[in-house]
Amino acid sequence: MLSKTKEDFRPIRPGQIGIYSCGPTVYLYQHIGNIRTYVFSDILKRILLYNGFKVKQIINVTDVGHLTSDADTGEDKIERAAKREGKTAKQISAYYFKVFENDLEKVNVLEPNSWPKASEHIKEQIALIKKLEEKGFTYRTSDGIYFNTGKLRDYGKLARLKRQGILAGKRIALGEKKHNTDFALWKFSGNPGLRQQEWDSPWGLGFPGWHIECSAMSMKYLGEHFDIHTGGQDHIQIHHTNEIAQSEAATGKKFVNYWLHGAWLLFKGEKISKSKGGLYTISDLEELGFEPLAFRYLCLGTHYRKPLNFSLESLEAAQNAYQRLKNIVSELKDDKKTNKRYLEEFEKVINDDLDMPGALQVLWNLLRDEKATGKLRTIEDMDKVLGLDLTKKEKAFIPQNIKSLIKEREKYRKEKNFREADKIREKINKLGFVLEDTEKGVLVKKR
Repeated sequence: MLSKTKEDFRPIRPGQIGIYSCGPTVYLYQHIGNIRTYVFSDILKRILLYNGFKVKQIINVTDVGHLTSDADTGEDKIERAAKREGKTAKQISAYYFKVFENDLEKVNVLEPNSWPKASEHIKEQIALIKKLEEKGFTYRTSDGIYFNTGKLRDYGKLARLKRQGILAGKRIALGEKKHNTDFALWKFSGNPGLRQQEWDSPWGLGFPGWHIECSAMSMKYLGEHFDIHTGGQDHIQIHHTNEIAQSEAATGKKFVNYWLHGAWLLFKGEKISKSKGGLYTISDLEELGFEPLAFRYLCLGTHYRKPLNFSLESLEAAQNAYQRLKNIVSELKDDKKTNKRYLEEFEKVINDDLDMPGALQVLWNLLRDEKATGKLRTIEDMDKVLGLDLTKKEKAFIPQNIKSLIKEREKYRKEKNFREADKIREKINKLGFVLEDTEKGVLVKKR
């Protein structure tokens, strides 16, 4: 929020909500810190849907223009990955985007209405830059077209940057820039043909800056003024600050009514990032024997505006709690009722700044209340927001390490090396799973 306080939500159009969520730069696997941000925006969307709103959500895909430095210098992250892996830029972005989509599906993040790609909206970005140029907000340097932040009186209002700091601070090297906070709208190709992704423009061959894509695509799909913009807290100082500047300079209108930012996921007290090697991916957690929805449960236990201190121990505790929750729910009988009291408590906490720790507490209170009726159907209702598949009948989650052991055991069985096969069966049993050999194959059950 620009006000930095909680406010009553009022949509621009009654009953309809437009949400733009900053999406991934698809040059590498998205770590669980990234995934936490999308769980947060998913909870927001689910709560709005639960309240009866029609929600249009856009999540962009950055597949060009995001440089390795926020100072508008360095290599394009996609181009750099393409060189590293010996692939085309399109292959890189397509592969990592597909992995990202699969990870979101594993943690039950609802699909957005659209996944617009930066590389497919060059025309819109050029048109927006031209509008800024016509209004006198741009200037040219030897390496590109830049936005002049000194011409915008309220630049930095989201991050509450001081005017004095804008003109004289040390956020980045000045170079040819007029002010240290000026940022690239269009970058020129240093050596034409060297980059895989470059386009003709009124200013010369090149590619768009990182910030301009989100303004161009959000306004194309949601209009020049829309309800909610989400992202991680690391976007506040530069990316979202610059989005607001260029959008409002171009249209003369307020850009977004509500800004919501998810806090970082920390490991040993430090923010994790892909530039530092990241931490775990969802697939990594599966390899270690964790269910993806156990990670979602862990995320729900900390408010989105508070840092989440991650450890494998905390994830194991979350998985145990989640499995216990699933087991309890699986034993409930349908009395064809709902519990109005608990639903009202649940609705109250979720509508108070997305209080998911409070929502989980209401859920557990309902389960522990021996006199409560309507538990199953009430939980079904709650799970529309929680997204934990609490009433879904499904096969037991089999971790990747168990699957690998089963495959190894089958190899020994085919070789008639039953001694080694039995050793593996015993190892699997100690890890909490039981194997049952049948005519149709091996059945795996949790012990």
